[in-house]
Amino acid sequence: MPARERACRSCRRLTTKNVCENCGSSNLTSNFMGLIIIFDEERSEIAKELGLRNGAYAIRIT
Repeated sequence: MPARERACRSCRRLTTKNVCENCGSSNLTSNFMGLIIIFDEERSEIAKELGLRNGAYAIRIT
């Protein structure tokens, strides 16, 4: 069974681990809606505007 993705409540990055790889927080939730995936942070206008790095992020945490 694949690991379930959870969103970090601090930076909204999605992870399957127990600690966020982006900010190191362990405050994670499986209750989130929508996602943004950044493939190339150098060329992405959305990544620049939101200050995101490569990876998947939750749009809304419920």
